[in-house]
Amino acid sequence: MKISVIIPVYNAEKYVTQAVQSALQFEEVYEIILVEDKSPDNALQVCRQLAEENGRVKLFQHPDQENHGASASRNLGIKKASGDFLAFLDADDYYLPNRFDAERDLFKNPEVEGVYGAIGVHFYSKKAEEQYFKVFRDSLTTVYKKHHPKEVFPGQLYLLGSFGMFSIVALTIRRDALTNKMNTLFNSGLKLHEDTEFLLRLSYYLDLYSGIIDEAVALRGVHEENRITTAGLNRKKIRASRHLFWKYISEWAQNEKTIPENIKIHIERMKRSFEIANAPKPKKWIMILKYLILDYQSIRSGLYNVNFRNTII
Repeated sequence: MKISVIIPVYNAEKYVTQAVQSALQFEEVYEIILVEDKSPDNALQVCRQLAEENGRVKLFQHPDQENHGASASRNLGIKKASGDFLAFLDADDYYLPNRFDAERDLFKNPEVEGVYGAIGVHFYSKKAEEQYFKVFRDSLTTVYKKHHPKEVFPGQLYLLGSFGMFSIVALTIRRDALTNKMNTLFNSGLKLHEDTEFLLRLSYYLDLYSGIIDEAVALRGVHEENRITTAGLNRKKIRASRHLFWKYISEWAQNEKTIPENIKIHIERMKRSFEIANAPKPKKWIMILKYLILDYQSIRSGLYNVNFRNTII
């Protein structure tokens, strides 16, 4: 196996060294691609030093050396990758020694196009733990049992409690399968939930198999400056981002002729429920009454998104 590990780097001078070192421990890691995204801190200098110290570490920036976000950075990393397999790592997360144990065996089967595992949580400070323990706790982010690859897409789509979820940090995929089957990689229009949007589409096109799902193969680093946790304090922003997420998924599904009609209807209803949730109160009531008549199932299935206290559940 020749694995390219892609790490987008932004404002992560404190953490990126640990991320890189956690990937260098594996002989299968052929290269580590750092895409520095015009960080306001000294992350660029740290990345340069890491690349100088080890030939497997390669540093890139966007052509204009400006900030383009995590999606565009990962897309650039995929373009620059030369390994047979792709793995992803955020600059404030890190791999555990068992990260590729399952992959070594599973990828011997050419039908396996991707493998996902479980991740745990590491709080970088007591303050971060106090602030975000209710969000992350100390539990695994994982799929709860082994599923057939054809069950992964609907499992994620319908947000089934019995399915669970996996993180991109615990995903390894065949590079050729990705580039040959997906025209659009990470969506640069999303600033939050871009990983989830990518994984949802990916699971439709590629056959993804479960690897180690009962213990962590990587740790999510939680600190006060996390992009997702900081945004999580702004419920209105999160709700708007989820609406945009479902809007992009809906546009993709409508253009994908092979997606069954019942799934397209479900996606449209999810988009509509967040559209209602984001609407001002008077318009919210009008939309609810409208769809109670035109599509009762839409309102019933999306009630948990339609929250009158300007919060999300």
